[in-house]
Amino acid sequence: MISDPITHRNRTVAALHVVRRLLFSSLPSLSPRLLDHYGFVPPPSLRPHNRNPSSGHQAEANNDKKKKKTKVPYRPPSSLDRAGQKPVHSNLPFDFRFSYTESSPNVKPIGLREPKYSPFGPGRLDRIWTGFSAPAVDPTVRSVDGNGPEAVDLEKAKEIRMRILGRPLSPAERACLVEKYQKNRTKRQVNLGRRDGLTHNMLNDIHNNWKNAEAVRIKCLGVPTVDMENVCTQLEEKTGGLIIHRHGGQILLYRGRHYNTKNRPRIPLMLWKPHEPIYPRLIKTVIEGLTIEETKEMRKRGLAVPALTKLAKNGYYASLVPMVRDAFLTDELVRIDCKGLEKSDYKKIGVKLRDLVPCVLVTFEKEQIVAWRGKNYNRSTHPSSEERSFTQVTESGIFAENCSVDSCSSSVDQISI
Repeated sequence: MISDPITHRNRTVAALHVVRRLLFSSLPSLSPRLLDHYGFVPPPSLRPHNRNPSSGHQAEANNDKKKKKTKVPYRPPSSLDRAGQKPVHSNLPFDFRFSYTESSPNVKPIGLREPKYSPFGPGRLDRIWTGFSAPAVDPTVRSVDGNGPEAVDLEKAKEIRMRILGRPLSPAERACLVEKYQKNRTKRQVNLGRRDGLTHNMLNDIHNNWKNAEAVRIKCLGVPTVDMENVCTQLEEKTGGLIIHRHGGQILLYRGRHYNTKNRPRIPLMLWKPHEPIYPRLIKTVIEGLTIEETKEMRKRGLAVPALTKLAKNGYYASLVPMVRDAFLTDELVRIDCKGLEKSDYKKIGVKLRDLVPCVLVTFEKEQIVAWRGKNYNRSTHPSSEERSFTQVTESGIFAENCSVDSCSSSVDQISI
């Protein structure tokens, strides 16, 4: 007998439904639709008789306990949040400025480009910001005599510096330190700013290097190298160290025998670079002592004069001042080619030449520095570089002879004793 396949399939499906109902007859509260369409056993938490509010809250509490506690997000420190903090006090006996080599306290600006916002942050330093410096002594506080602001005891600062330096280094100790901190021996180095020179925050970098080394190598390039004597002076005065070696733009700064890292001076850091103040114009419309026609004629002649030298970008310019002085012995005008340099850079170089040579600045047109030696130029008061080097050699020789004589006499005294 042949059975219809469709009828056989319907019987099989009906039999499965009967078996499923018999199997799950013990769960009358469950929805038959779930069992018919999905065919799974629900977890205990989803069963109708377990759905009470107390059990739900307990399950949520257990789940919360199992969850990992989230960390509090990191919040960086803000310079504006000074709740409960006192301003920083520093015992350094000099005025804080952004740059110590590219600005002079003797030259007063004629205006400011921004309000007097302290670059150390509001309320972070106990010194007043005047717009271009933070003086060590409050200018509004008068002395006991009433003559002016209180003065800083510089003699005490010098005594502390000499105490830290200790007795002078012997030639053998000096040679050992110079050899130890050469470029092929260590990579520890501080780069002097090629435009800003010795900045305030660089003092902190030097003291940080002194934590692990007796001396630090400083590399100087760019505008500050026009006056290397000023760079060396400012480094020794502001850090309290001693320069034991100098070769070109490379300086080795020694910290001293009795330097203690725990008693290092406290140097508050500047949070941003302040705007430079407004200074008087470098190039005047009419040069002093000349007429308008003579000034225009001199500028034309100055731009037509052969260039004395061409300055490379971020180069070493220590020989520029003696070169200009030697050129003024024969020529009235000197032109220096500054193509490729920033305008602010060759203007700063012109200011240094004006003060060190000295000379009169004529123009900065076409990326050139044109300088005039002036009307009352006296050759005898401006010796050439060869004459100055000869006098320095003779003076050093006389000094060496005196030192040798003194050492011999002291040794004879010791022997006699």
